Amino acid sequence: MTANVETMFYTREKPWHGLGTMVQEAPTSADALHLAGLDWIVEPKPVYVENNGVFGTTMEQIPGFVANTRNTDGHVLGIVTDAYKIIQNVDAFAFTDNLIGGDVRYETAGSLAQGKRVWLLAKLPETEIVGDKTEQYLVFTNTFDGSGSVKVACTPVRVVCQNTLNYALHGAKRSWSIRHTVNINSRLHEAQQSLQLASQYMTQLQASANNLATQHLSDWALDRLIVKLFPIADDATQTVKNHTMERRSIFQKALDADDLQNFRNTKWQFVNAASDMAGHAQPVRMTSTSRENRLGSIFAGHPLLDKAYELVSVM
Repeated sequence: MTANVETMFYTREKPWHGLGTMVQEAPTSADALHLAGLDWIVEPKPVYVENNGVFGTTMEQIPGFVANTRNTDGHVLGIVTDAYKIIQNVDAFAFTDNLIGGDVRYETAGSLAQGKRVWLLAKLPETEIVGDKTEQYLVFTNTFDGSGSVKVACTPVRVVCQNTLNYALHGAKRSWSIRHTVNINSRLHEAQQSLQLASQYMTQLQASANNLATQHLSDWALDRLIVKLFPIADDATQTVKNHTMERRSIFQKALDADDLQNFRNTKWQFVNAASDMAGHAQPVRMTSTSRENRLGSIFAGHPLLDKAYELVSVM
């Protein structure tokens, strides 16, 4: 599989970076597990170090550490302490099913970095923000290499253009997490509070959007905001200057998108242009992690979108 995305499925036309197997309908957890290529088990195994001594080579077990391996191919997903509690993929789907309740449908799921990180994206009820249909999703992410905790987050997406609106709001959280040293099933009640967080986030997002959509900006003010969003230092090289000017030009095209003309010359237009650029613009230089980073922004938000929101918030 290209880049760091190992396996995945999706139900849309390339909304989550365009890799994986497309299916026509959002599947249930049992089907999603198979379609996403996540139907494998993680097995902890002892870790040994090779010692070359006077009596020959010996293998010495390292106490306190285990190797998390995948049962289908023996691939080592990571070295963790023996206090690490494995959350199997099938348990992650079951947890999300129980968390949301009812007939849960999965929009996308898959693994990154050769199985070290997995994610699930479940659809929540649709709503509207300043007249735009907005879909809500609950994202579950897990790692097997000890690099991160288990996380659940709310991700709102504008239907018309597939732009994510998960920027950092003041006083409204959109995520919940636990360490791998805790039994996740014992924390289901606490995790269900994350749905309340999601509801609170969406309520504040709607209020924020309504506020920004009514605040007018002149063409001059928009130009100044673009300069602040993409500043050029006095000592910048010509290459950096050219790159920054190109990003300003791309942002201007995002402002001119048809779906934003109802909000022309408003702060909401500016924020959504940042969302469009953050979610869809191709990186200047493709690397092995470019698509993974873009996918990660769906979960964690994007610095460009946060910066755009901060700029208009202080005006």
